[in-house]
Amino acid sequence: MTLTELKYIVAVAREKHFGHAAEACFVAQPTLSVAIKKLEDELGVTIFERGGTEISTTPIGAQIVAQAERVLEQTAAIKEIAKQNKDPLAGAFRLGVIYTVGPYLLPSLVKTMIEQVPQMPLVLQENYTVKLMELLRQGELDAAIMALPLPDQGLMVQALYDEPFLVAVPHQHPWADRDRISAAELKTETMLLLGAGHCFRDQVLEVCPEMARFSTTGDGIARTFEGSSLETIRHMVASGIGLTVLPAASVVRQNTENLLRYIPFEQPVPNRRIVIAWRKSFTRQPAIEAIRRAVQACQLPGVTMLDESASAQ
Repeated sequence: MTLTELKYIVAVAREKHFGHAAEACFVAQPTLSVAIKKLEDELGVTIFERGGTEISTTPIGAQIVAQAERVLEQTAAIKEIAKQNKDPLAGAFRLGVIYTVGPYLLPSLVKTMIEQVPQMPLVLQENYTVKLMELLRQGELDAAIMALPLPDQGLMVQALYDEPFLVAVPHQHPWADRDRISAAELKTETMLLLGAGHCFRDQVLEVCPEMARFSTTGDGIARTFEGSSLETIRHMVASGIGLTVLPAASVVRQNTENLLRYIPFEQPVPNRRIVIAWRKSFTRQPAIEAIRRAVQACQLPGVTMLDESASAQ
């Protein structure tokens, strides 16, 4: 049994596909498949059900994968212990960012990090919250910037900023000159949402629950459309398809800005809290603090920067 084999089974459990898991591990699929079959033979159990279109873990396989995740996390902790006598700000830092934060925070954050801690380059990965959490547990990331609430426990978390939501409407929409909009009014409109897997989609559905009811019962809100990114949705709104809800930091100058109007919500204004999360065993605390300070120095429209102590989740 090797750490590489454990990494492979965790990747397959996450991707539910041998080919995608091999890509994530940067190996050929036959290499990954042979290694996993070797591990199953060594243990005398079947870890994965291979019959359907989507790979799933067997009951015993799920237990083995969970233990493998813990082993990989402890392996990462050993590496961190070995780094304790080194400069915590020296060397690359592996930072994950959710899709709805990355495009708006990273340009300013990278520039600030180069100015403040040039000896600590960022290795960046954008992904969904669930996948970033898995990569954190496996030691593939040092920290991740995500939105609360997080799906599970076991991490250290520090708040970075609070970000209010705005309603984006086409410039010719009857609401274009409104000062405020209530969340309840959105149920009469055609709304554009991110696809499943984005935590911001879930947060918007909390603002207007009628959208969630429509997706399951066919009533409630007028209609909903989905987009793959906030920028795609912004262009769809500009073209007049419908309205959307956007986080404040995404309201930056684009070619579509003269075609859009951004309208605040009435009180209480819905918002989200953006945090940085890391493993409790992670020892480069000055590096976490350096990133927090860099975020504080970023110019993000509409957000409220926070300076709160870290807490366990």
